[in-house]
Amino acid sequence: MLIRKVIYLFIFFAGLLFLSCNPSEPENKPTGVEFSAEDASCTETWITLKAVGIAGAQVYRGDSLIFNFSGQSIDTTLYDDGLLPNQTYNYNLTMQQLNNKTITRSLPVQTMDTTSHNFTWQMFEFGGEAGSSTLYDVAIIDENNIWAVGEIYMRDSTGQPDPQAYNAVHWDGQKWEVKRIKYYGDCSAVVYPPFRAIWAFNSNDIVLTNGGSIGWFDGNSIRLDCGVKPLLNGSINKIWGTSSSDLYAVGNNGSIAHYDGSNWTKIESGTTLHVYDITGDYNKATNDYEILLVAAKKWESAEKKILKLKNNAVEEISSLGVPNGSLHGIWFRNNKQYLVVGNGIYTKTNLNENEWNAGLTALTRYYTYAIRGSALNNIFICGSFGEMLHFSGNSWHSFKNIPRFFDADFYNIDVKNDIVAAVGQRFNSGCIVIGKK
Repeated sequence: MLIRKVIYLFIFFAGLLFLSCNPSEPENKPTGVEFSAEDASCTETWITLKAVGIAGAQVYRGDSLIFNFSGQSIDTTLYDDGLLPNQTYNYNLTMQQLNNKTITRSLPVQTMDTTSHNFTWQMFEFGGEAGSSTLYDVAIIDENNIWAVGEIYMRDSTGQPDPQAYNAVHWDGQKWEVKRIKYYGDCSAVVYPPFRAIWAFNSNDIVLTNGGSIGWFDGNSIRLDCGVKPLLNGSINKIWGTSSSDLYAVGNNGSIAHYDGSNWTKIESGTTLHVYDITGDYNKATNDYEILLVAAKKWESAEKKILKLKNNAVEEISSLGVPNGSLHGIWFRNNKQYLVVGNGIYTKTNLNENEWNAGLTALTRYYTYAIRGSALNNIFICGSFGEMLHFSGNSWHSFKNIPRFFDADFYNIDVKNDIVAAVGQRFNSGCIVIGKK
């Protein structure tokens, strides 16, 4: 019996000794560790690093130390630049635990390949022989479904100038069709008004504006929405949204309004400047869209603002580094690259940076009206005197020397995959150029 008791006591104290010597004590383990690739451009990478309960950490690209952290918590996005396109880089994390042990992680990240500057271009012109014609905006649904809007004056069947303008053109993959879309109703006294802006969610869900009201267009007929008109201080210049129940209209004298699928709401902009452009990008960190706008008074004016929309409230972003002259267009990928255009081209990699970089202004001596892109390696800027700039992810190229481009002014642009479309005016004709890879 005594022997049995001794054995039990031995097992009990051995168990206590084992637990007290266990090297994996919970309080010494780092928690919430994340080491993952957030995004990559052709020459840059963004890596998420999070950890709590550590003594320090180092991040290497290959064998080269690029980041060194001390402290017990990290929650940051690591930015690494100066890389080569279409390469795989191996990032290695070494993390010191509070018990002086280390853990390691490896992360391969592939940079984007550059896109080609090799585009085939076509220019199409409409009207002009019976009055000054202009195309103001364009929307690409796919390569066989493109809409452009404006005012187009042509001759009638007898050869006489037709006073009734056409207000849209449509590309079906084979040919263009000039159209008159009827827009008559309670908030539009003109039957076929010139359209100033277009936004397309799909072929059956298109939004048009004559400047003062919204029309929902299914590709054949239109339904007027007069709810936005009383909320405006001036005509609508641009439309942007994530769906037909999340739509923004912006315009003159600081006008901003939001549609939630049922009702329009006026958003106080805090400015009387004309809001020329709005665009957004999905932010994975916040699970929401980041939305930015540019506002100015007129193209030669020094008055300008860069605005951010959040929860239907407006916040002004610093415009330091942008000298005299207006702004007209904006495009970005959140926390990676921000570009504004107008009297110059200005960039930031983070909105928290105080000043905008004017380094790209040397790309052109012409005023630039609009900028859009499909990715960080496929960005287009268009403007006066046929200026058309393309960023491949590694270099910029101008297409303004293409025949007939120099005689045109391009006011708006849309990009989808390997196709780009820009609209404006050439002499007295409305024009559209289509570029395909």
